Amino acid sequence: MDLTTAYGYRLDWVVSFVAVARYGGFSAAAKAVFRGQSRISEHVAELEKALGVQLFDRSAHPVALTPEGRALLPAAEEILHRLGELSTVRGQVRFGTYPSAAAWLFPQVAVRRPEVRLLLVEGPSIELERALVQGEIDLAIRPVHPLVVSESLEHRVLWREPLVAVFAAQHPLATQPSIGLAELATLPLISIGESSGGRQFESHLAFASAGLSPVSVYRTNQPQTLLSLVRHGLGTGVTNALAVTTANLDGVRLVPIHDAGVERQVALFLHRDRPRTPALTAVIDTVTSVDPPTSTLPNSGRTPPV
Repeated sequence: MDLTTAYGYRLDWVVSFVAVARYGGFSAAAKAVFRGQSRISEHVAELEKALGVQLFDRSAHPVALTPEGRALLPAAEEILHRLGELSTVRGQVRFGTYPSAAAWLFPQVAVRRPEVRLLLVEGPSIELERALVQGEIDLAIRPVHPLVVSESLEHRVLWREPLVAVFAAQHPLATQPSIGLAELATLPLISIGESSGGRQFESHLAFASAGLSPVSVYRTNQPQTLLSLVRHGLGTGVTNALAVTTANLDGVRLVPIHDAGVERQVALFLHRDRPRTPALTAVIDTVTSVDPPTSTLPNSGRTPPV
């Protein structure tokens, strides 16, 4: 092939073609390579147009390779294999995440991907959204709530975790097996989130769904700050389980909330239109393969209801 001819083909087309062939359908391929199904269909259609042949029999269920598709598949797989050898997955990935996920998830990814230079970028959820939209980070690990505003982002839920109450060790309710939202709403609360702004976090949604309007004496995005405020008797904390199980629990007790009705969903967010390097793809695969955190509360041995 003349080298200039290669410019007429996009690597995305080849990736999508191989994914559909390997996973047996456009929907399955989209999930496997973290793309929208319509984008996968477009890639395959463009490749077919460029080659002047039909690669899949779309009338079959599931879709099947045509003779031309079967002939092309080994060469397409070899292209991707050679590119993998060329890159050897080396590269840099700017890994955006919020504090408790940084403490729990980031070390596991870094240990499993020593060949990738990972740059840790910590920040609150809303700031991570802005950074990802503006291209300052390559991926973001953040809760689904507050909901993102930008339509350019897509996400995959990684794990779910319950909300818990945090009491000073000497508080009379600290030894309760569990507590309800109505009782919590009568106490001065320290909650997650920013002190200003209209976006709702999970703890706010839980109370609002129950028709309750408690007073938040303080709000913070830092687990250690929340725990310190509770430890000094300045209020009762309401936050997600991971935030406190990755922090210093001296002087506090964790109590499950039996009727929260809301759980934190943590997701991997990506920009849907940006190219994904081999290094970024490798990190994505590693992130999605990590087992979710346990929900057992470390200083009580109890598992909050979901």
